[in-house]
Amino acid sequence: MNTRDHRLGANAPQNAASRWAMASLSLSMLLSSLGTSIANVALPTLAQSFDASFQAVQWVVLAYLLAITSTIVGVGRLGDVIGRRRLLLVGLAVFTAASVLCSAAPGLGWLIAARALQGVGAAIMMALTMALVGEAIPKERTGRAMGLLGTLSAVGTALGPTLGGLLIELGGWQAIFLIKLPLGVATLVLALRALPPDARPGGDARPPFDKAGVVVLAMTLAAYALAMTLGKGRFGILNAALLLAAIVGGALFLRVEARAQAPLVRPGLFRQGALGAGFAMSALVTAVVMATLVVGPFYLASAFALDAARVGLVMSAGPLVAALSGMPAGRLVDRLGAQRMTVAGLGAMALGAFALPALSASVGLPGYVGSLAVITSGYALFQAANNTAVMTRSSADQRGLVSGLLNLSRNLGLITGASFMGAVFAAGAGESDFTSLAPQAATAGLMAAFTVAGCFVLAALLLAVRSVVATRRAEQLRAE
Repeated sequence: MNTRDHRLGANAPQNAASRWAMASLSLSMLLSSLGTSIANVALPTLAQSFDASFQAVQWVVLAYLLAITSTIVGVGRLGDVIGRRRLLLVGLAVFTAASVLCSAAPGLGWLIAARALQGVGAAIMMALTMALVGEAIPKERTGRAMGLLGTLSAVGTALGPTLGGLLIELGGWQAIFLIKLPLGVATLVLALRALPPDARPGGDARPPFDKAGVVVLAMTLAAYALAMTLGKGRFGILNAALLLAAIVGGALFLRVEARAQAPLVRPGLFRQGALGAGFAMSALVTAVVMATLVVGPFYLASAFALDAARVGLVMSAGPLVAALSGMPAGRLVDRLGAQRMTVAGLGAMALGAFALPALSASVGLPGYVGSLAVITSGYALFQAANNTAVMTRSSADQRGLVSGLLNLSRNLGLITGASFMGAVFAAGAGESDFTSLAPQAATAGLMAAFTVAGCFVLAALLLAVRSVVATRRAEQLRAE
């Protein structure tokens, strides 16, 4: 046997182990993203089953998102402290058990509480899935791994409404939660067998955990998320009070962290060029993606007179393109470098965002779908590249925290984008009632929303270019 054959034979068990580990991480990402989208389609059925208003049953979705947003940073850091594999297994068990509790809910309050618990499990899964890539997957294949996770996230988001509708027809609303029992158990068993054991910290002392910081940050994030989501797009007194509470909470968090022995988030983390820019870019571009989800249905229904089924079909083009682009994007990142592909992905998104209103008006529906495909494929490339750049530059003892912050920036971008882009669309259209928009008003609203969206992407592109320049200067200084 020659040297090359011997090396390939020696690496075969390691490659097989990393593939099984990646399978467990991919299923974790799929389950958490499926949990986000599968319940939306059940809201009308839940309103009938529990004899509740639509505003009340919306908390079934909102409780899940609030739980993820408010806890994802804390659980990411907790994974760094007690062990990421151990906590991921706990998260999978919590998510699966909460799914069973959801299916057995005797009342709406029980269901909302169970969904919040399910959201905590999902937060653990989201935060630690990316963090564990650095331990389970060889560094030269990190881009591919991040691309695959992006693909599974898009597949879960796209599959949720279709699968949910089918399950409700077959087994009632309980079936959309029960389906996660076998999937959760299978993922838990696979993760238990395939993920590498947690590294033991040096000595007997375990790193301290900033409990006060976690509580204050969770309450601050919850207040901000509620301020951006309550009121159905109208910013009233309650929204203003919650936003003020979030501002006060942010100031209190900074004070708590300044006095903490081992702060949850060190200010120096954001001063690291690649990490700070990565978080900011993620928030900006996910706000743009949310614009396609919030603005798109109203524009398509008004400008092209599409019914709900056809609107859903057009809207599914975005997640489908993102799913198909994820793995090729990851390979490009591994081959050409994360920073270069970050710039390329943002360039594609900017082109698609500025072209979408013009092509929709001149070409019609094909112009809208084509521009949407450019935006989502650019986002898939950006996501794989940015996640790779951020996670490979984070220290081994902070990967859970950094992954939590990266997921938080994405969630905050989605929450802010849903509120802000909807308001920009309404201002451009000159109408607050989206159900009876004239085609001309919808076109004006689309132009306003995607002009702002394009500017968001240009801001992210500027951050990416600055990060590339700073990295090259640092490399030149080291070389000298």
